[in-house]
Amino acid sequence: MNPKVDFYFTKDQKWQQEVQELRLIALDCGLSEELKWGVPCYTFQKSNIVLIHDFKEYCAFLFFKGALLKDPQNILVQQTKNVQAARQVRFRNIREIIDLRRALKAYIQQAIEVEKSGLKVNFKTTADFPVPEEFQAKLEQIPDLKMAFDALTPGRQKSYILYFSSAKQSKTRESRVEKYLPQILSGKGLED
Repeated sequence: MNPKVDFYFTKDQKWQQEVQELRLIALDCGLSEELKWGVPCYTFQKSNIVLIHDFKEYCAFLFFKGALLKDPQNILVQQTKNVQAARQVRFRNIREIIDLRRALKAYIQQAIEVEKSGLKVNFKTTADFPVPEEFQAKLEQIPDLKMAFDALTPGRQKSYILYFSSAKQSKTRESRVEKYLPQILSGKGLED
């Protein structure tokens, strides 16, 4: 147990009993406990394997390379359609965790083996995401915008494309594009 992480398990929270049980399971698998992104993260030889996080409706184990794991229990969940590598196992009560204890340890061992083998998730590239026509038109009309967008990191490019694309109506996509033109031109990402 890492004392830097203890606060997460002693704070008054809805999922306190559940996250404490998840901690014991992860540590029982020989993983190192660290604090990353403000939550407990469990690593094998400095590689992220699984983390614990909680939400309003559930708490979860998040497997970093969950997309590469076999899922015989059918318990791995893709958070959103845009999440490529990570997969969650969600819990709504302590009983679910206790009932899955053996399976969770097997999934952790499998994740360690994936890490040892050097397997990598094949991430989609920016080119794999369709550019909404409203944004494509602006890229063609404004050469400086195209140059600025191309200079962004692939992650920032994907964030913009996904954000613009998520609007159902063309009018909304257009207003989003207009709103973020100055930010793109200044070399900033969606969240910068």
